[in-house]
This record gives sequence, structure tokens and C-alpha cells, in this order.
Amino acid sequence: MVFERLFKGRRQQRPAEAVYEAVVRQARHPVFYTEYGVVDGFEERFDMLVLHVHLVVRRLAEGGAADRAQEVFDALFFDMDRTLRAIGVGDMSVGKRVKDMIRAYYGRTASYEAALTGPAESALAAALARNVFGSHEAGAGAERLARHVRVTVAALAAQPTAEIANGSIGFPDPGSTA
Repeated sequence: MVFERLFKGRRQQRPAEAVYEAVVRQARHPVFYTEYGVVDGFEERFDMLVLHVHLVVRRLAEGGAADRAQEVFDALFFDMDRTLRAIGVGDMSVGKRVKDMIRAYYGRTASYEAALTGPAESALAAALARNVFGSHEAGAGAERLARHVRVTVAALAAQPTAEIANGSIGFPDPGSTA
């Protein structure tokens, strides 16, 4: 019976995994790294994932799909655990690193949320400059990313929650955000 499950082929993907995979595809869009100026490194990819997961999680929560939002959050940190192990981080250190990443997630998303809901238009670019670009000043890349985030928020708001919750997310093309 165990071997039957092992050799039957690919298991059915759960909806939260489909959502997470769609978010990963968007966060890894080459334009962010080639045109926006995001450094293509582990921490910066994590920051782009945090940003995009947050946008989807907040939309799911607003749409009454808090359970799915939690599952997507869990998928992110399951993936981070697996990734840390794959790059050779020792078993004894993985838990601490994941806890640090969870704290980073909450810190970053708090600053994004404050910027998205606050009156200052420049606050989002400043938060992105600090968290994604590692800068104290919002340059052209952070400003462009802030515009793209606002376009993404609007695009997600226009989509039915059920579609997003099943992984059919229509992210806007980051190459078209000037």
C-alpha cells in the first residue's frame, strides 16, 4: 500500500499549494531583478516572496478566506524550512532561522500594511526601499515597485476571492508598470 502511493505518480496539489506556487512565480518574475533593480540573492528573493505573499494573504483575509490565508502563510514557511535544509543549513539551526524569518515577515508586512493604508503616498516606496532594496532612500526601483504593488492590490481586489483561493491569480505584469 505504501509503495502504491509512492509510485502512483504526482499527488493531487492542495489549493493552498497552488496559491503559493502562483505567488512564487510572480515574486520570481525576471523583470523585478533585471529592470527594477532587486538584487537576485537569497534574502532579496525572500523579501519579494514576503511582499507577494502578504498581498495575497491580505486579500484572502479581506475576502473571508482567512483559513486559506493561513495555509498560504504556512506554505511559505514550510518552503523556507525545506530551502534552508537544501542549501546546507544544519538541522539544529533551521528552527531558529525560520523563527527569525517569521519575525522578519511580520515586521515587513506591518510596514507594508501601514504604508498601504496610510495617507502618505511615499511611505510604501520608503518601506520597500528599506526591506527589499536595503536602502534608506527610495530610488527609482523602489518607487516603481511601489506603483506595481498598488496596481497588484487593485488587481487582486477585482478578482473573486474563490479564484484567488484556488490559485487562479491574475497578477499584473510587472513589465508593464512604469
